[in-house]
Amino acid sequence: MKTTIQEIKLIELPRVEDPRGNLSVIEGDTIPFDIKRVYYLYDIPGGAERGGHAHKNLKQFLIAVSGSFDVILHDGNDEVVFNLNTARSGLLIVPGIWRELKNFSSGAVCLVIASDVFKEADYIRDFDAFLESKK
Repeated sequence: MKTTIQEIKLIELPRVEDPRGNLSVIEGDTIPFDIKRVYYLYDIPGGAERGGHAHKNLKQFLIAVSGSFDVILHDGNDEVVFNLNTARSGLLIVPGIWRELKNFSSGAVCLVIASDVFKEADYIRDFDAFLESKK
């Protein structure tokens, strides 16, 4: 897995502005993969952390649909932190990147769009094993 954090990107979502409220759409080539799974994290207790793993093949797109949270990403050498705090954009995470989600605001909701269904074999849940996989 030779991916690096330079391959991570924030993608601005198409937005239809309306005085009654805005609308954003994810369709076609909005994100660079076919959607196979959608889930969301919510009711996250204060101080809780999510993630703490990497994927071998899965791509993910994270959106803060409400509130805010930090996404800490590590590629085996470098680390970067993204604060997601708007529903107007999302964070594309490629395979081979360790991710941790922290500092959830009260009422935060993290929408996750994934390139495949859940497969336990795709997860690397031990950071040392992740580092070894990057060699």
